[in-house]
Amino acid sequence: MVEINKENVKGFKDFTGLEALKREAIKKILVEKFKVYGFNPAETPLIEFEKFVKGENTNDEAISDIFKLKDRGERELALRYEFTFQLKRLVIGKKLPFRRYQIGEVFRDEPISSNRFRQFTQCDVDIIGSTIKDDAEVLKVFSEVLRELKIEAIVLINNRKLLNEILENEGIKDKFIKEQVIREIDKLDKLKENEVKENLSKYNAEKIVTILKKPEKYFEKYETFKEIQELKKFCLMFGLKIEFSPFLARGLSYYTGSIFEIRTKEFKESIAGGGSYQVNNIQSTGISFGLERLSNLAKIEAEGIKCILISLGQDKTAIKICQGLREEGVSCFVMEKLSKALDYANQEKIPFVIFIGNEEIKKKKFKLRNMKSGKEEFFTERELLKKLK
Repeated sequence: MVEINKENVKGFKDFTGLEALKREAIKKILVEKFKVYGFNPAETPLIEFEKFVKGENTNDEAISDIFKLKDRGERELALRYEFTFQLKRLVIGKKLPFRRYQIGEVFRDEPISSNRFRQFTQCDVDIIGSTIKDDAEVLKVFSEVLRELKIEAIVLINNRKLLNEILENEGIKDKFIKEQVIREIDKLDKLKENEVKENLSKYNAEKIVTILKKPEKYFEKYETFKEIQELKKFCLMFGLKIEFSPFLARGLSYYTGSIFEIRTKEFKESIAGGGSYQVNNIQSTGISFGLERLSNLAKIEAEGIKCILISLGQDKTAIKICQGLREEGVSCFVMEKLSKALDYANQEKIPFVIFIGNEEIKKKKFKLRNMKSGKEEFFTERELLKKLK
């Protein structure tokens, strides 16, 4: 008999119990916020043609990390690494603006770390047919999510047009070289400044670092800084605090205007990022974030199973009471063995157990134990419902 390895593949993870419940609670908050801001859901395939996945941005680092595969017909396929490229298909024939949200799994064949996996749950909101006001609105949506999850964060903004204008003013006009320089600038939060300067010296662009260190007032001389000012104006209207960060670059080459990242003190990496880009030559904007990092940071309690009913030879009554509680939205189930039920409740952090035995049937009152405090009280069936709702 062949022994099967039951360990997870490196970079992939199972979620169960309270961790899974917390993720579910966060998803519920996300969906509520996305819908109230006028976004509709979308679902797309995990597997696409490799050429479609790669698109025109074949030099992007994320593209090099896609999972490749073949089907029985030897067609070259790939797992989706993000959702944005699929918008090229979704938007065809749609009325603009097309406002969609999506929550689902994406895959990247890249080195892993404590905060980086090869499969993770990505959460996106995008507006196809957008303006700078919409850049501010997608930032506002995410700030509302952070408020609900009790996560403190800083919103950083910049603009690709501004970066390109600065580079052109410094004599860097070749499109390919500009993209390489922007990718090096994007590494400033990962590498030391002298290392980035050394990399930039290959393009005679090391002086860019000095320029980007200038105070915000300095950048007003650039024509495209007006878009930064306009974004700040709309963010103010939404009651959103943001910071201009000249070094913010975002490594993906498809960004065409506003770019933004959300950062916290807890993670070196950003917890969300996005900006404006083009879909089928239509101006668009969006923000993307991973559920795993949100779950690590969120200060919310996930509500799981509320109580176990322990039937001490009284299955009929136990099932009747259990069904009554379920009809009122109380999560519960019945167990028969006393010690096993109590052990289970302790291990799974279930807050209450209800004892249903001969004594309770005679009294028409049922013993409720608070598993945290150990306190026990007797309640009628109606009183139990009020206590547990």
